[in-house]
Amino acid sequence: MSPDKMVLMVNQIAGFFDTQPGGAAPEKIAAHLRDFWEPRMREQLVAFVGGGGQGLKPSAEAAARLL
Repeated sequence: MSPDKMVLMVNQIAGFFDTQPGGAAPEKIAAHLRDFWEPRMREQLVAFVGGGGQGLKPSAEAAARLL
């Protein structure tokens, strides 16, 4: 998947969980990614964050670090 599409997708997921009450958005985002993204998509995200993670919402970046 292209990095731009990946960033868009994970930021959309983060946008949803960022609005939920109770905090813990990074943990909820990471759980969603574990449940619904294939392993290679998660690996690509983790590698992207390792390279700087440009354009990711803070909660999305934090979630990737939990993976």
